Amino acid sequence: MDGNRMSAARRHLMSWGVGRALPGRPGQEDAGAATVVLENPRHLAEVLGSDLVGPHTVVLTPGRAPENADVPGPLVVGYQGSLSEPGGDLSIDDSFFLQTQDYATSAYMSVIGATLVRVTEEADFEAFLADADRARAEGEFAAFATDPAVQLADVSALGAGPASDGPATRLYVGEEGGLSTSPWGRRLGVLGDGFASVVAVWDRANAETAHPCAVALGDTVPEDVRTAALTERPWLGRYLAALAAVRELRARGLDGVRVSGFGGRLAPDPAGPSGAAGPSGAAGPSGAADADDAGLPLLLWTDEAAYVHAPGAGRTFRVGLQAGVLAETLLVCGSLDAAAEHADRDRLREVEAFFAEAGVELRSAGLLGAGA
Repeated sequence: MDGNRMSAARRHLMSWGVGRALPGRPGQEDAGAATVVLENPRHLAEVLGSDLVGPHTVVLTPGRAPENADVPGPLVVGYQGSLSEPGGDLSIDDSFFLQTQDYATSAYMSVIGATLVRVTEEADFEAFLADADRARAEGEFAAFATDPAVQLADVSALGAGPASDGPATRLYVGEEGGLSTSPWGRRLGVLGDGFASVVAVWDRANAETAHPCAVALGDTVPEDVRTAALTERPWLGRYLAALAAVRELRARGLDGVRVSGFGGRLAPDPAGPSGAAGPSGAAGPSGAADADDAGLPLLLWTDEAAYVHAPGAGRTFRVGLQAGVLAETLLVCGSLDAAAEHADRDRLREVEAFFAEAGVELRSAGLLGAGA
């Protein structure tokens, strides 16, 4: 397989595992799924003849792919191994390898290459929640979860929300032809069902729950258990964003990374040590303004520098520690007026303007009009 096709296969495979659309393809319901993974190669012909795929779909099938490099239409990629067995390995052309691990045992495994960590049973979900609670309270993130080679699967069901996930992003075709978005997902149909029907089932499943996505882990974690856990922890989306941010900095060779709001703050917390709102009340009853909003930037730091990570843009900015304190104050307080009770207004305005010019807002959309 040439380099371009291998690169496309790798990117689509990780998009499929994590449950996030590839950049530039947020979901095109009229073009089938971006990525389809087959468990049984006997289903390949039927899949290719259906509207589950479009001209730009990547289809991964066990065994050797047919020689269709010069044929217009979906890219078919053969793989060896398994994407559905915990502890299993997948390889493509003996040049790309991906290991799948269940969450509960990942803490005891050595990461030796690209690894997809999955919730495969309720015990995995409980371990994920325990690690998240520890990080939130103590600032200690599970080492394997922030390893640059590791990605958490099915984040849409773990608190990140369904944005960009769904049938337009990924489909899994099980051994008997059942359709879902993941090997442990709620069934959305069977081979022979049209793509529109599959999307409609997805939409109905998520309309019936308080915390979409209700599909990706539907056959693994009881929906009432999952919903209760996410309701109790409205900050899980921010936790997942923090994992990604720490992962990125570790990939740059940085160790000892801390995340503001997880076990502490870079500076004395302007909203109080407990995270409760300060005198202005700007942070709201649940604590600081950046407590739960997964879309807000994250402030991270080491002994040498601070870093502002914008989850939506996937960008990270290195700044001095003092500028980091100012950015953190804006994030915690939620408005310039509230932040100015704890730091110099002009310096705060300079920091806010610097990031705004770069397309990064340090206040949520609902608070952008406050304290301008």
